[in-house]
Amino acid sequence: MFSPTPSPQPKPAATDLIKDGSDAGFMADVIEASQEVPVIVDFWATWCGPCKTLGPILEKAVTAAKGAVKLVKIDTDKHPAVAGQLRVQSIPTVYAFFQGRPVDGFQGALPESQIKAFIERLVKLSGGTGAIDIAAILAEAKGLLDAGDAQGAAAVYQEVLAEEPENAAAYAGVIRCLLAVGEADAAKGMLADAPAGIAKSAELAAVKSQIELSEQAANAGPLDDLKAAVTADPANHQARYDYAVALFAAGRNEEAVEALLEIVKRDREWNEKAARTQLLKMFEALGPMDKLVIQARRKLSSLLFA
Repeated sequence: MFSPTPSPQPKPAATDLIKDGSDAGFMADVIEASQEVPVIVDFWATWCGPCKTLGPILEKAVTAAKGAVKLVKIDTDKHPAVAGQLRVQSIPTVYAFFQGRPVDGFQGALPESQIKAFIERLVKLSGGTGAIDIAAILAEAKGLLDAGDAQGAAAVYQEVLAEEPENAAAYAGVIRCLLAVGEADAAKGMLADAPAGIAKSAELAAVKSQIELSEQAANAGPLDDLKAAVTADPANHQARYDYAVALFAAGRNEEAVEALLEIVKRDREWNEKAARTQLLKMFEALGPMDKLVIQARRKLSSLLFA
């Protein structure tokens, strides 16, 4: 059993990546340090409103780069010499140094997306790969979960949550991992405690459907008995419906979808369109880009509009 609570992964200490600079320490903190990785210098002052906006965004992005860049913050009121030498006319002004020389920079408070792009350029310039690739990590976690390694997948998803606590895909991923190891109560608890910013996301709606399907399967009955009932009476739509639910819970998704499509084919109005409703719930649980979902939607449309 793993903890659903995200566990921060080891990372460089903030004091190693972000520090308050000075005129006297500029040579060591910036020029010499930039021989190894790019060093961003943020010229700011306590009275500067835009500086207060930019500073936290810079610090967050530098921390996320995990050592690929560093940040030195220089208060120009206390340390005006270097700012004067670099002809800083207004603040905030940001310079990036690599191998002892300035290589990039900007003025004013930029949005977070542009700050990330700025840092990615610096990482690329230095030949590093330090910026965390969230999409690649999520793909890795999904691959582990699909392969049956729920424990390993959860650890990777939690690495993402350590960086982005409101990443809906990672949060839903941990819940799926809990379901995979039979921890339904913990999964429902984590879903109920989801941050407000992602509580209504498509990812959590999908995992909610998965939980509901799992609960339905618990009352569906043994697979062999349900299969026998369908074989004995192909017109027994309830037995076929229950069989589909049990198949889905067992991971036999394609067979489950085909069973429900067969009900729609035989009687699309059965039980107030229950088969169609269940199909849509399965589609939501699997995700819109799943190959099975794409194929099944085409078949369903063909049956409904033929």
